[in-house]
Amino acid sequence: MTKERPQPASWGDKALPHLDGRTRCPWPGRDPLYIAYHDNEWGRPERDSRALFEKFVLDGFQAGLSWITILRKRDAFREAFDGFDPMRIARYDDKRVEKLMRNEGIVRNRAKIEGAILSARAWIEIENAEGFSTYLWRFVDGEPIINHFQRMSEAPTQTALSEKMSKDLKARGFRFCGPTIIYAFMQAVGMVDDHLVDCHCRTHSGDVRA
Repeated sequence: MTKERPQPASWGDKALPHLDGRTRCPWPGRDPLYIAYHDNEWGRPERDSRALFEKFVLDGFQAGLSWITILRKRDAFREAFDGFDPMRIARYDDKRVEKLMRNEGIVRNRAKIEGAILSARAWIEIENAEGFSTYLWRFVDGEPIINHFQRMSEAPTQTALSEKMSKDLKARGFRFCGPTIIYAFMQAVGMVDDHLVDCHCRTHSGDVRA
């Protein structure tokens, strides 16, 4: 099973002090790109439907890979997929799929590329009916679930809620949305706040609630 928050043994399992005086979750290690993502994006509530679609698709491409691999290719992905505009992606044909398969800047996996197209079509249906953001956030009653973990190993890789969301997404036509991928997605877009209790970023998600 893939996990967005890898735990390199060299960085341990608890919050990691950094030279800037801040303490962070251990999974970004000392990588500047990873640290910036951890500080500015991961766990912050995202409520824009287009941005949520982009993250959903990228998490699908991450399956079997590390998140840092996708993060380093994100700009290339954005260019290749028309800024993750679902309306444009939904119209991709076989010729466009072949073009993407020749793009060395992205992950060239035909099933994942075709899955992104199907997911874009499913996104359009939900967006037109109620809004993709509204649909997703309803699973958590509109507010982030705040956890209280001291160690990264305490965080699950999937939950009953991610299984429920995964099942519903699949039924609506989305692809590459198994419960493990969906839990990582929920963490990333702030539907779940799994920043460790000692991590300075917990404040980004608001006050801790029981």
